[in-house]
Amino acid sequence: MANDWATFGSDLHLELRGTRLRAGLMDALREAVRSGRLEAGTRLPSSRSLAVDLGMARNTVADAYAELVAEGWLTARQGSGTRVARRAAPRTSAPAPQPPPSGTGRGRSAALVHNLQSGTPDLASFPRADWLKAYRRALTDAPNEAFGYGDPRGRPELRTALAEYLARARGVHARPERIVICSGFVHGLMLIGEVLRARGVRDVAVESYGLWLHDDLLRRAGLGTPALGFDERGTRTEELAGLDGCGAVLMTAAHQYPLGGALPPDRRAAVVDWARASGGFVLEDDYDGEFRYDRQPVGALQGLDPDRVVYLGTASKALAPGLRLAWMVLPQELAQEAAAAKGAVDWTSSAPDQLAFAEFLRSGAYDRHVRAMRLRYRRRRDQLVEAVVAHSPETRVSGIAAGLHAVLTLPPGTEQATLRAAAWRGLAVQGVNRFRRPTVPPTLDGLVVGYATPPDSGWQGALRALCGVLP
Repeated sequence: MANDWATFGSDLHLELRGTRLRAGLMDALREAVRSGRLEAGTRLPSSRSLAVDLGMARNTVADAYAELVAEGWLTARQGSGTRVARRAAPRTSAPAPQPPPSGTGRGRSAALVHNLQSGTPDLASFPRADWLKAYRRALTDAPNEAFGYGDPRGRPELRTALAEYLARARGVHARPERIVICSGFVHGLMLIGEVLRARGVRDVAVESYGLWLHDDLLRRAGLGTPALGFDERGTRTEELAGLDGCGAVLMTAAHQYPLGGALPPDRRAAVVDWARASGGFVLEDDYDGEFRYDRQPVGALQGLDPDRVVYLGTASKALAPGLRLAWMVLPQELAQEAAAAKGAVDWTSSAPDQLAFAEFLRSGAYDRHVRAMRLRYRRRRDQLVEAVVAHSPETRVSGIAAGLHAVLTLPPGTEQATLRAAAWRGLAVQGVNRFRRPTVPPTLDGLVVGYATPPDSGWQGALRALCGVLP
C-alpha cells in the first residue's frame, strides 16, 4: 500500500501546457490565482499528493511551490501547509450587495444601513454553541441508515420529538405518522396546494392582508385565491359560507400577519364549523406561535379539529430561516397524499439537520432559546413603543401582544412619503399596503416594523432612524 498517503490530499484541477513540467505547473498556478479561481487563503494539496495526481516527480512540485512562495504567490508555514498568499488575491472586486426591496416605489435611496423589515429573527442570536452540541450528539448516535434516502415524511426521531413538543407548547394533536417535514413553510404550502388541486378543490380563500408569495404559490397550483373581508375583530370567517367551490382557507389565526391580533374565539369556532360542514380544510400558518408577551398563549386552531385543520409550523422565526426546517401536521386522510407529493419531487430533507433539531428539542435547548429570545424581543418591543410615543404621539402602535413585528398606523395618505423618507435614510421598512390583496380596497396607511430583525448592535440606530421618518 505504498500509495495510501495519496488519499489524504485534496483535489486541484490544473491545465498544464508545454513540455517543461515545472514551468508549466508554475504558469498554471499563477493563472489560477490571478483569475481568482484559487482565492486567497486556499490550501493547496501537499507536494506528494499533487505529484501523484499530475504524474510527475515530487521534487518538481516541491520546487515549483518553493519558487512561487519566493515570488509571493504562495505562503508556506509549518503545520499549515501551502496556501495562496493573501496579497496575491485578484484585484477585481465584486459589486456591492444591493439592499433588499423595501416597498418604497420609485426614486433613489441611500445604501441600506438599517433593516426593520419583518419576517426575520435576529440572526446574530442563533444559538451556535448549543446547535453544534446537538449536531455532534445527533451524528454520533445516528444509525447508518439515516444517511440513506429514508422516508419522505422525514426522520422518525424528529417527527416523534415534534409531536411531543407541539402537543405541550402549542396544543396540537399530533402523531408522528401524520407529520411531514418540509424545507420551509413555502415548501409545505406548495405540497398541500398540489394535494388539494388533485382532490378537485378549485379555490383556497386567503386573508385580506398577507404575503403575495403565498397567493402566487396557490395560483401556480391551479387554485383561485378569493380574499375574505377584514374588520376590527380580524378576518371575517363568516364570508366562507358564500364562496362556492372553496375547499380550503389559509389563515394566520394565532397572530394575523401582518396586522396582528388573534382571531376571536367565535370566529375560530366558525371557521372550523365551516370546514366540518363543507368538507373543506383550514390551512393554519402558525409562523410565530412561541412568541407571546402580554396575554396567555393562544393555542393552535388545529386543537379544535385535527381532522379538518392542516397545521404548518416552522423553525424560521424561532431559530433561523437558513435551516429550512418546517413541518405539516395533517389530517389522516391527507397525510399519505402529502407524503406522496413530497416523495415525487423531493424524496427527503437533510437527515443530519433533522436529527440535530430532534436532539435540540429533546435536550430542552429549544425551549431555553425561545424563552431567552422572548425576553429580548419583548424589551425591544417596549423600547419601540416608548420611542414612537415620545417622538410621534399621534402614531398608533398595534399588533404588539405577540410576534416579532408591530404595525404603526400613519395619517391617511402618508405611507408612500414615509417610505421614501426611510429609503433616503438607508432604512428598510415595509408599508402595510404592500401586504394588501389586489382585490381589497385600501383602508389604512402604516408601517410594518420588524423589531426582531436587527442585531443588538444595530437596534438603537435602527430605532432612531425610524423615529426620524415618522410624521
